[in-house]
Amino acid sequence: MKIVVIGGGNLGTSIALGIAKFTEGNTLVVTRRNLETIRFLEDSGIQLSSDNNDAVTNADVVILAVKPFQVTNIITALRPHLKQKIVASAVSGLSMESLQEQLDATSVAIRIMPNIAIRFGASATCVTLREDDSNTVQPFLNILAQLGSVEVIEEKMMDAATVLGACGTAYALRYIRAAMQAGIEIGFDAQTALAIASQTVKGAAEMALQEKVHPEQLIDRVTTPKGCTIAGLNEMEHQGFSSSLIKGIKTSLDNIKGT
Repeated sequence: MKIVVIGGGNLGTSIALGIAKFTEGNTLVVTRRNLETIRFLEDSGIQLSSDNNDAVTNADVVILAVKPFQVTNIITALRPHLKQKIVASAVSGLSMESLQEQLDATSVAIRIMPNIAIRFGASATCVTLREDDSNTVQPFLNILAQLGSVEVIEEKMMDAATVLGACGTAYALRYIRAAMQAGIEIGFDAQTALAIASQTVKGAAEMALQEKVHPEQLIDRVTTPKGCTIAGLNEMEHQGFSSSLIKGIKTSLDNIKGT
């Protein structure tokens, strides 16, 4: 497929790099006004353009990875060139209804919410689409499936998916940072502490993904009576570890909804 990413920011470049590295046979173009900041993409065989109209002319899929306030102007300029193309919006808060209203009737609108780990083939991508468009968009979904997990969800859950799957990357990294700092305090150098903390989180996530059981069942395998693990866990809970994380996720969702 020929895939054009409109918007060369952090998410747009991550999507392009993931597709370039982990899939085969696809042509990629990323557009941005100032191309100098994304020249590094050319090393991965990704084409660059500052002309949106020219870039999308022969595209199969156009991914919108821009700011919400930019969408209307971009689609208005591109509408004649988006006929019979899949337009995948990665724009937070842009509803399917609003997107489709701005497109030509022959365009196929879907919403996608990957996270920046898509660059490493490890995204938790959520997708919303109309059932009638399932067959049309399946080849594109097959590409996304090579870049991590893909969950097709109801549109009403897309804001929540943004918080849990996209913002969640930052939450997990904040845990790794804290664990790294603790590692330094108990005697490791910074790089060793970072390596151990990061790999431990990766291993825990792989256990959860592979075994598909409640995390507490996996925790039980690590804790022993009067052991150091349960002592540490209990102290974290006394300090509000779980409750602060839950409150943070709910606060992020309130922020998206404007409440």
